[in-house]
Amino acid sequence: MTLLEVSGLTVHIGGKRVLDGVGLSLAAGDSLGLIGESGSGKSLTALAVLGLLPEDARVEGSVRLDGAELLGLGDRALSRIRGERVAMVFQEPLTALNPLMRVGKQIAEPLRLHRGLSRRQARAEAVRLAAEVGLPDPEHAVRAFPHQLSGGQRQRVGIAMALACRPALLIADEPTTALDVTVQAEILRLIRGLAEEQGSALLFITHDLAVLAQVARRVVVLGGGRVLEEGSLREILHAPAHPYTRTLLDVARAESVEVTG
Repeated sequence: MTLLEVSGLTVHIGGKRVLDGVGLSLAAGDSLGLIGESGSGKSLTALAVLGLLPEDARVEGSVRLDGAELLGLGDRALSRIRGERVAMVFQEPLTALNPLMRVGKQIAEPLRLHRGLSRRQARAEAVRLAAEVGLPDPEHAVRAFPHQLSGGQRQRVGIAMALACRPALLIADEPTTALDVTVQAEILRLIRGLAEEQGSALLFITHDLAVLAQVARRVVVLGGGRVLEEGSLREILHAPAHPYTRTLLDVARAESVEVTG
């Protein structure tokens, strides 16, 4: 059953067309990778799904979640969907997290907002989630402020927040870019494992095919705001049809040689 259906998504910002007829679909429990270079439109596609585009954006097309149209919904209706039905893990958790709020309270916030948990219940669940995402000494970790945690630990907090309400769709936007290779691999395993465990569909955004190969079953390639190619992970990796995709593969192989060389 199709969970997310994006069709003809076209976005103009400041008079410039930044997305041009983007289409993709994602079934419940499936994993889809959205790949392209910086400026290709990956993050804008995710922001359009969440209804977080700039106020001056002009949007055409359709974004349906479980058959219900999201484009055109007001902020109040969208706020009920964000965090509960759709959640996002951002690229840089230090900017996504509130620096003045303890991380336990930030994990608990969607639980109180969407699930109606009491303060005590939400805190207990925040500790459980902190343990589930691998934060050391969860009881202590939830009392920390974001700047007191490492980059990998902050990203784990972001994952805990995103998965707190067991969303039907998890969007991960370049969630490992700022992390070293070892922590990156841990975070990728964590996102993939928890999404599968909760039955959440995963839309994973990256510029790196090597990263995508660890989390996605299907791939959509974006370039210049357009879908250039789509297919199974195997098809994209072993028989890319578009020159742009072949270039991405060449870059990934060259970077792999540099790391291992």
